[in-house]
Amino acid sequence: MDIIISNSSGEPIYTQIIKQIKAMILDGALQAGDALPSMRNLAMQLRISVITTKRAYEELERDGYIESYPGKGSFVKAQNREMLREEQLRQTEELLSAACEKARVCGITLEELTEILKLVYGDEGNV
Repeated sequence: MDIIISNSSGEPIYTQIIKQIKAMILDGALQAGDALPSMRNLAMQLRISVITTKRAYEELERDGYIESYPGKGSFVKAQNREMLREEQLRQTEELLSAACEKARVCGITLEELTEILKLVYGDEGNV
């Protein structure tokens, strides 16, 4: 499992870990039942504190992405398809909100933005 940590990012390390593991689950790179590295092993690989990996795993478990078993480890939890879709919609809305804000600042009209979206999406008839 490849997790890349950026010390220059303003984002806390545990949040970077959470986002990357969630992305791997949502993209299908990690499947239900897949074992995650132990908290200690991940901390050693990333050269960070075990407390940081523990916090990331606890939040992933709280959010329903993984389940942990004492003495056995942490595993990707079977995902509810509706929950996955809702998370993907939330991420899409977040990105589109940022694009709309940028468009407003640049003076791009809604009509122009709609045209851009149609071009980027690729299928003008189904947008």
